[in-house]
Amino acid sequence: MTDLLYSEEEEALRAAVRDLLSDHCDAPGVIARTESGTPHDLAAWKALADGMGLAGLLVPEDRGGQGATHREAAVVLEELGRAVAPVPYLTSAVVATEALLACDAEGGLLAELASGRRIGALAVALNVAPGGAYQVVRHEDGALHGELTAIADAAVADVLLVPADDGGLYAVDADAVTVTPQASLDLTRPVATVTLDGAPGRLLGDAEPAVRRALRAGAGLLASEQLGLAEWTLTETVRYLKERKQFNRPVGGFQAIKHRLAQLWLEVVNLRAAARNAADALSTGEDVDVAVAVAQAYAAPVAVHAAEEALQLHAGIGMTWEHPVHLYLKRAKADSIAYGTAGAHREALAETIDLPAP
Repeated sequence: MTDLLYSEEEEALRAAVRDLLSDHCDAPGVIARTESGTPHDLAAWKALADGMGLAGLLVPEDRGGQGATHREAAVVLEELGRAVAPVPYLTSAVVATEALLACDAEGGLLAELASGRRIGALAVALNVAPGGAYQVVRHEDGALHGELTAIADAAVADVLLVPADDGGLYAVDADAVTVTPQASLDLTRPVATVTLDGAPGRLLGDAEPAVRRALRAGAGLLASEQLGLAEWTLTETVRYLKERKQFNRPVGGFQAIKHRLAQLWLEVVNLRAAARNAADALSTGEDVDVAVAVAQAYAAPVAVHAAEEALQLHAGIGMTWEHPVHLYLKRAKADSIAYGTAGAHREALAETIDLPAP
């Protein structure tokens, strides 16, 4: 029987990451960044990646990483979700890193991503589900030509992992492409269009298995980010409703409000179980497709519901730009289509367990 409870080491990791983020990613600071031209907090990223070595959690020690598992990476993502931290952890330390791990050849680039010296981004649209169709560029005479849209965190990537029409995955330096920001609901994880006009690329390996592995890990660990987000919104809402008075009574004392919060608490607890199961399955390699599909089918509606309840139950103050709840709602809505919608994962789950459609 798998133990999905957090170990002492995982709780210590959580405390360390939470302390760091409380220093770097306070809500006013994150909101201020979304209003600037540089939403990413590269100082926080450097502290996480270089100072704590967290960018290399999924990379074996003999390849320049920490040799940890997806369970530890999931704990980090829970805390990043709680802070809506504008750092490229999921896109570089998980998705791009997993793609490189599937391509055994490129040791140097993997070590650079693991150390945090460089930021990587898989040049596949954020909404593509594991196993889904994705855009490719044209490979001609050793150069890459084409346009890829909705690439998350492309603005801060040093290297892009680009799938081409010859079936290969190529490493392309960011200064060889044009990155154009796109309108993004989630201002803390912006997306961009990447244009390649004869960009040179280094062949890393086969694109199909690398992209599939990367997106599966991204979808599975995204559930932990959604868990952290949902936990923060529930905790903050309960705290606010204990303090806020109406008719000389705490608002949280009204029966109807208690029912809504109790329902939300149950959903968040169930989400924790699904997210932990997905992280554990990714680390052991057992029943991964089922665990990831279950986690993502459940995570998106819960995270969105938690953020919507937080916005409503904070009433007037929740509608203001200065209160951070809007960041959580936007991230929850964006996450609900990242690496496949809940519906896409339900379909994948039905197929995996051979459950015929009605």
